Amino acid sequence: MDDTADQTSTAAGHGPAWVHWLTHWPAQHDLLTMCRDMAPAVAALLVLMGLIYLLFGYNIYKGLVILNAAVMGATLGAALGASSHIEVPLAVVGGAAAAAITWPLMRWAVAVMGGILGALLGASIWRLFNLDPTFAWAGAATGLVTLGLLSFILFRGCVMMFTSLQGSVMLIMGIISLFSKHETILQTISDNMKLRPLLLPITIFIPAIAGLIYQQHNGGAAEKH
Repeated sequence: MDDTADQTSTAAGHGPAWVHWLTHWPAQHDLLTMCRDMAPAVAALLVLMGLIYLLFGYNIYKGLVILNAAVMGATLGAALGASSHIEVPLAVVGGAAAAAITWPLMRWAVAVMGGILGALLGASIWRLFNLDPTFAWAGAATGLVTLGLLSFILFRGCVMMFTSLQGSVMLIMGIISLFSKHETILQTISDNMKLRPLLLPITIFIPAIAGLIYQQHNGGAAEKH
């Protein structure tokens, strides 16, 4: 695991690792390194927010979509300001601007986030099946178009699916981070992920399906579109 961390640090150069994910697709060892380096308070927050997305995603989807937009805007702003060492000001501006734009354009914001999620999902599936990584953009483009358009056709179902999947990812990453504070457990997780590449996707998929089913039966309180 130490070798993996060294490789990640070398590839990253300087600045937060997530900034450099904008220029290369993160592998599973990148995710493990991020989980290992994550502060316990952040990991606990991820677990809490993951449960909220999983169980109450549709009921409070407007607030969660605005939160997503703010985080994405802040991330982009920080990435743009990294080279000039003005990450914080640009992160604040980017987050506030993204949140302000999202509120009056909620349906479009859901479609955009659905497209982003579809792109991530498509690229992940492409890499999972060991297809040529040079053409991973093809899987990303397919997922982007499919889920982006589907958001307009099946709005309620797509919101539930998006929030369930995002909540599951946050929950699992938070749990892995909390467990990875113990070096032996981290090494066990790393070894199992190397031997079983499908382990992480399956671990994420199961809570996502459970959250989708729960929201389907308990998600009628929000305004329907």
